[in-house]
Amino acid sequence: MERSGLQFKDQSLKIADSIIDCIGQTPLVRLNSLFESSGASVYAKLEMMNPGGSMKDRPARYIIEQCLRDGTINIHTHLIESTSGNLGIGLALTAKKYGLKFTCVVDPKITTTNLRMITCLGANVDMVTEPDEYGSYLQSRIRRVKELVSMDAAAYWINQYANPLNWQAHYHGAGEEIVQQMEGQIDVLVCAVSTTGSILGISRRVKEANPHARIVAVDAVGSIIFGTPSSQRELPGIGANRVPELFSPNEIDQVIHVDDRESVLGCQKLLEREGIFAGGSSGSLVAALEKLVPTLPPSAKVVTVFADRGERYLDSVYDERWVNQLPPTQTKSTI
Repeated sequence: MERSGLQFKDQSLKIADSIIDCIGQTPLVRLNSLFESSGASVYAKLEMMNPGGSMKDRPARYIIEQCLRDGTINIHTHLIESTSGNLGIGLALTAKKYGLKFTCVVDPKITTTNLRMITCLGANVDMVTEPDEYGSYLQSRIRRVKELVSMDAAAYWINQYANPLNWQAHYHGAGEEIVQQMEGQIDVLVCAVSTTGSILGISRRVKEANPHARIVAVDAVGSIIFGTPSSQRELPGIGANRVPELFSPNEIDQVIHVDDRESVLGCQKLLEREGIFAGGSSGSLVAALEKLVPTLPPSAKVVTVFADRGERYLDSVYDERWVNQLPPTQTKSTI
């Protein structure tokens, strides 16, 4: 069938059985406007196109379904997880599908939109208010999760920081899709890090198809994942004040640190130049790519992953008052 000069393939139009069956098969788009003059080809996997709005839909569904399948959890299980928002939305979405009770442990830095989405999807919210020893809330959230688990015999902690099902979800999901979409031709993979599950899962699949591929991690200034000093940071979804149990530093070839203000500028450029309305970590990736791409040969094929949508950052990254309160740029180049 043909309409307005475009070809439509009927066989590609599938009917899903539920909303979670729409997770995955996200598009890969070339960033022509931002990086065309550099010579290198840069492609972005638009994980924001998942139904819950982020790449965290993948591990949410994968972990719950695998645990239901092997008997780790059942219909009576109370799921509990610490999250800055995106995984909480994905877990709430899948928990609703399977009729599971879910409690999401969050902190005051969660965006208003993410918090409302989690509650609208029927999850319980438990908010910590006391910062940890680093001035952040991650350690406080983890402590609260452990308290909640100890009080409920039916509780199961998802534990995205240590659960191998986290990286496996990205290996079988976005990793497999990227390899197919790029037809095996990938020279550099650039991913933001937090739990490190996504970069490890995707890179392990990419390296199978491209043993020569260079793996570049983008971390937040103030995050301690790669041994750099802790400092205050405001942007959720990137960096961490604890080293995840999943972390495997020998699988990372290069690290680029980006601060909050650079991330904001990256989001603005991405929206202005490419029309892509993305979340804060995507801006971090743009800022990192601006440093990295000029050092690459013109023949290089670079793939990055935009984790989530921009509308949930309207009261932070895209709010002038919030941005004006950020400290001046303090970025460190690479380590």
